[in-house]
Amino acid sequence: MRRKREHEAEKENSERWLLTYSDLITLLMIFFVVLYSMSKVDAERFQAIAESLNKALGGGTPAKIDMATNPAGPSLFQTGSPSSKATVPGKGSDPNNTAHTEPADSEEENPSGQGNTDAENLSIEGIKAKLDRFAADNGIQTKLVSSMEERGLVVSIQETLLFASGSATIDSKARDILRNISTVLASAPNQIRVEGHTDNLPIHTAQFPSNWELSVIRSTNVVQILQNQGISPSRLSAAGYGEYRPIASNDSTQGQSKNRRIDLIILRTKYDVTEPNQTPASGPVAPAKSVTP
Repeated sequence: MRRKREHEAEKENSERWLLTYSDLITLLMIFFVVLYSMSKVDAERFQAIAESLNKALGGGTPAKIDMATNPAGPSLFQTGSPSSKATVPGKGSDPNNTAHTEPADSEEENPSGQGNTDAENLSIEGIKAKLDRFAADNGIQTKLVSSMEERGLVVSIQETLLFASGSATIDSKARDILRNISTVLASAPNQIRVEGHTDNLPIHTAQFPSNWELSVIRSTNVVQILQNQGISPSRLSAAGYGEYRPIASNDSTQGQSKNRRIDLIILRTKYDVTEPNQTPASGPVAPAKSVTP
């Protein structure tokens, strides 16, 4: 009898590995179920963002996006964890709160100033589409060209649309073009940098001693018009590069024509951290002291 009990105990101990194996299989199954459920969250959020942006940018009933043929969003293994909030331009444009998203526009909720990448891409692409349509409707698609870059949307306007040769004065026709452009740019909160460029032909006048002055004054004149059209001055900045940032060879007349341009850069929000702080210093500002020679 004793030998029989020892044999049964030995048989029972030899099958304990089955318990560990079954526990491991169960945990693996739960792990993959959790991953599957998390991947579904991104798809639903992308759908909500797309509908909200369609309302903010185009108005009307939002078009449905077939999620079966579109990406479900960024991989959780690349981003670390799904974002808890999505930044959607056009705050308050959805009175029924159908998108169920909250903008992260405060410094506490979004200290880096970087919005949701999917929402921002859709917003910038919407601006590009409207500008391209405006250029095509007015037959200036070869002189008003937009392109996507890492820093954001670059809207390149050739000199002949805005200025006379060697001048920084903007005529009434050019003002109409900038007025239409500013209407489109007002739909997004992104920073806008206006960059002036020239060719390598030297200029030496009382007003413009060099191409530096010409490019800078041209860009600041464009900034003034954008501001007058309702774009917040805190979103605007001006820069002049003279002849030193060409996009074509200056060895030909055609290349020089392409280099004489104004570039409007709609910066991605991730570059907000590189901009000077817009919050005014607390407390009264001390008056400047005059120095008597």
